[in-house]
Formats: sequence, C-alpha cells, structure tokens
Amino acid sequence: MYAEWAPERDLAGRVACLWRRFGEREGTLLVVPDGCVDLIWGPDGPFVAGPDTGPVPSRVRPGDVLFGIRFRPGAVGEFFGVPLQDLRDQRVPLTDLGTVPSLAGALDVPDLDPEAADPLAAVRAAVVARLRQIPAPDPAAPAILAGLRAGRGVREVAWQLGLSERHLHRRTVAGFGYAPKTLQRVARFQRALRLARSGVAAADVAVAAGYADQAHLSHDVKRLSGVTLRHLLHGG
Repeated sequence: MYAEWAPERDLAGRVACLWRRFGEREGTLLVVPDGCVDLIWGPDGPFVAGPDTGPVPSRVRPGDVLFGIRFRPGAVGEFFGVPLQDLRDQRVPLTDLGTVPSLAGALDVPDLDPEAADPLAAVRAAVVARLRQIPAPDPAAPAILAGLRAGRGVREVAWQLGLSERHLHRRTVAGFGYAPKTLQRVARFQRALRLARSGVAAADVAVAAGYADQAHLSHDVKRLSGVTLRHLLHGG
C-alpha cells in the first residue's frame, strides 16, 4: 500500500511530496525514471535513490515499511554534498556520504512510527536546516525543464535562456544529474504516463506527449521502464 502527502510550506519549494509504502506481500516493485531524487528510510536505514535513467527493480517483503522525501526535479541542489551525477542510477546509504556526516546522524532514525499521522516529523527539521545551509538550486532549472518538457530542442532552449549549448549541458547535468536529451526523454515519458493513466488512448498519448508516433512512444517506454506501456498501466 502506497500513500503520499504534500510537504509543509517550509519544504514545498524543494520537495514534491512525502510518502510511505507498506509491503503487503512478497514481490518486486518496478521503479521508473521521474527526474526526482528521493531520500528514503528502509529496513536498513536511510539511503538516497536516483536520479534514474532506467528501470530499477526493488524487492518488497511483507511487513517492510519505507518512508521517503521526494525532491522536485532540479531542486535537490547540493543537499547531499556530492555532484548529482555521482548519484545517477545509484542507491547509496546516507552514511556513505561522508561530506554530510551531521545530516546522516540527524536523519538516522530507525524507529519511524508507521502509524503516526506524520512519521517524518522527527526528521523534517534536519532537512530544513540542511536546505538553509546550502545555496539555492540553479534558478534556471525550472525553465530548462519546462522548455525540454514542451518538446523544444536543446539548441532552442539554450538560445531562449541566453546560454550556449555547452553551458546548458553543464547546468542540466549539475541540476538534474543527467544531460538535456536524457532529461527531455524522462520528462516526456512521465507526461505520457500521466496522460495514459487519465484514460487517453495510446495513439493520442503519443501525439500529446510529443512523440513522433506510437512506435516512438513504445520504444521510449520500453527503454526507460523495461516493459510496455500496457504493463505499466495494468501490471501485465
């Protein structure tokens, strides 16, 4: 069972949501790219997940409880004290990030109460304090994401922001963890998922999400998730 809730005002600009998941039966959860970075508490303690460029199967056991704080795309900044590209496609225990030992200590809370209305209340203050210690994320990040999500080419987005393509590439890697073309592919994939889950037919999803055709949609979905769009929507 999965549930998520909106962050408090002091986190809303950087955090997309807080969430928790209860393992009800043995199985494998398929995590697909969404442009976000998550700070997660699991049975083995807190760890960092993402940003992903492909599917990540995650084993779920009955009784397992996971809690997470999901940072918005482009909003994590220097929170973890390492270049974001170093975390790409990785699951890293928070204690391994030696650049933020005080944060690891503050967030190493093994007894989060799954029945509490706000089980992450005990760690929110540490997250807020850390955000106040670091520079704000790249102010161009939202415009970069919006331009690429709208289907504009890298050259066009760079020109609109007054940047060279090389400068845009550097800022996108620093802010999102991967290059502009990958960010565009992930954003387009997530838009297609939202449309498909809302009931839009696959052929119409391809056009609305910015794919050349349905074959292009199918290829990108398989590339990013490892399965078909039908499987993502219905589990088979």
